[in-house]
Amino acid sequence: MGRRVITGNHVATSFKEVLSMKPETEGKVKYGVWGLICGAVIAMIIGFSWGGWTTAGTTKTMNDKAVLANQTEICVAQVTRFMKEPNHEEKLKEFGEIDSWKRTEFIEKGGWDKMPGQKEADYGVARACSNGLELELLAKK
Repeated sequence: MGRRVITGNHVATSFKEVLSMKPETEGKVKYGVWGLICGAVIAMIIGFSWGGWTTAGTTKTMNDKAVLANQTEICVAQVTRFMKEPNHEEKLKEFGEIDSWKRTEFIEKGGWDKMPGQKEADYGVARACSNGLELELLAKK
């Protein structure tokens, strides 16, 4: 004889019978689950479209761009500080005469692309710093 499960006033003869629902309840649960799924999808669409949510990859890219921009500002400030040195006119003239694709090397040799406490600089910082210094030169002309 199979196991008997007592639920309230009713004695069920199998576990399956205990888990079974009335057809009305089964329909409500089915539509409730679908409602939860659709609600979650709509919340994600709204969150990523208008809510400002981002994926980890997008956040990393945004962070890298922000760090590069900040380091570039520091680099240009360091170069501007260099401009207060006695021989800055010669260096500036030398920078202006260098081909644009070699200006990054000029920045790297000067060490202006390195942040305080940094041993090795990023090429992107040197390139952006070179571009920033070119703008400084154009502004002074």
